[in-house]
Amino acid sequence: MRIALRDALLTARRSPLLSVLGVITIAFSLFAFGVFGLVALNLETALEQVEERVEIRAFVTEGTDAASVAAAVARIASYPEVAAATLVTETQALEKARRELTEFADIFEGAFLPASIEVRLRPGARSPETVAAVARRLRSLTFVDDVRYGAEWLDKLYRIRTIARLAGLALGSLFAVVAAIIISATIRTAVLAREREIAIMRLVGATDGFIRLPFLIEGATKGLLGGVVALALTWGANGLIDRYLIRTVFFDVRTMLLGLLFGVAIGLAGSAVSVGRHLRRV
Repeated sequence: MRIALRDALLTARRSPLLSVLGVITIAFSLFAFGVFGLVALNLETALEQVEERVEIRAFVTEGTDAASVAAAVARIASYPEVAAATLVTETQALEKARRELTEFADIFEGAFLPASIEVRLRPGARSPETVAAVARRLRSLTFVDDVRYGAEWLDKLYRIRTIARLAGLALGSLFAVVAAIIISATIRTAVLAREREIAIMRLVGATDGFIRLPFLIEGATKGLLGGVVALALTWGANGLIDRYLIRTVFFDVRTMLLGLLFGVAIGLAGSAVSVGRHLRRV
């Protein structure tokens, strides 16, 4: 291992330009993949924020006994799918309408709005099927006049989310394959530059494992350095977009570490494939 590390270091010193170009190529390949991942992350975050607004509103029949409604609200709040259930009285509904629809304030003067029960659902329980099931349970209550939750809007939201996830998976896989091909070609250039050295090592009895190890170390190192540079470029691009265009979120620490490991893995794989092909011809 010590000899392999020394050989990898000597190779970098002998051809610094080739090593730097290799790292830059890997960095830009991973940067393209990182930017796509950033777009997918922010799209998913935006859809989650919209999903958080999913709620069911059950309108209470006028003249219903307050104690019966309060007891029903407590039962509804105990549903496993429900995060919170709140009673909105006629007065509160009118005040809310005046506050949120200020341009129509005159219309609500002396108007009447029915009381309602606002039901907010837990994360993971906001699919169209789950929301519809809770709505059916609310409709079964004798004092509930109507139930609204925007069924068409919810269906469209989940359709968009499914399409976005499938497209993200397909395009992400494509970006990963392209990055792997580019990185493999980059490392192959380094292997070909040492073709004579590899042939001499084979003549003096060096094993394939001994020859391959320095290239694997070199590939992993280039992958790691390329991953660090790509992460820095992605962070810079995210900062510019966040400052001048729209608010964005960045990868968490776990995702960043996985990205660096991905760079190392691709570097190792590219080295292994390139060296293996060359050794079979020598």
